[in-house]
Amino acid sequence: MDPSQIDQILANLCVNARDAIDGVGKLTIETGRKTFDEEYCKEHAGFIPGDFVLLAVSDNGSGMDKETLDNLFEPFFTTKDVGKGTGLGLATIYGIVKQNNGFINVYSEPGQGSTFKIYLPRLVADEDTDMTVPEKKAAAGGTETILLVEDEPTILRMTRMMLERKGYSVLPAATPGEAIDLAKTHADKIHLLMTDVVMPEMNGRDLAGQLIPLYPEIKRLFMSGYTANVIAHHGVLDDGVAFIQKPFSMADMTEKVRKVLDMASDENYGLSDG
Repeated sequence: MDPSQIDQILANLCVNARDAIDGVGKLTIETGRKTFDEEYCKEHAGFIPGDFVLLAVSDNGSGMDKETLDNLFEPFFTTKDVGKGTGLGLATIYGIVKQNNGFINVYSEPGQGSTFKIYLPRLVADEDTDMTVPEKKAAAGGTETILLVEDEPTILRMTRMMLERKGYSVLPAATPGEAIDLAKTHADKIHLLMTDVVMPEMNGRDLAGQLIPLYPEIKRLFMSGYTANVIAHHGVLDDGVAFIQKPFSMADMTEKVRKVLDMASDENYGLSDG
């Protein structure tokens, strides 16, 4: 693609990030590679199968509510004061990304910053390069009980279905308070807490702290739409915890869940691969 288009994407996203930060803040730019298969894209609307280069721009600014996220890429939509913005910056980015056969995924929570993930098709210069995506071996399931905490209803429903398909018993909770109530009234063992990191009532780490006295041996797996680096900067996760980034495929999720459940109780939770 035209290098000036990358400049334009970065300039627009960085200006927006700056405007979202009140005073001193943090802006994080990350790059990576990502491959999506047909099965993954069936589970995640807007995703396209193939090999992509990831460009992620995150800030720890004011964040956005659901209404703002729903209108984000509409031309002339802006949350800035009159004279401060045209509302064309993100619409322009959306146009550039679509023009180059890519797509955008945005994750944000009010008061907790935002992460923009832009996926652009990888260019393979050498035609002899083998671009075959290796087949992922189906991860083993289990029969353990998992307390699943997620404040986004669609993600809660989809993740619960994924886990139940693999044989797990799932206790779904839409809020940390609901999760604590479930934990107090559940008559049997809870083997794993699988929780979103950033939630309105309390963060995932604080929720885990409330549950450990009730279930001292409970394993923990944290999930978030923010990147691993940004979550670390939020200061709501300790180093070396088990972490999976949303959105995730069934194969990645079940593999990570099984890995955490099979860890010895005294092992560190060192599985953070973003």
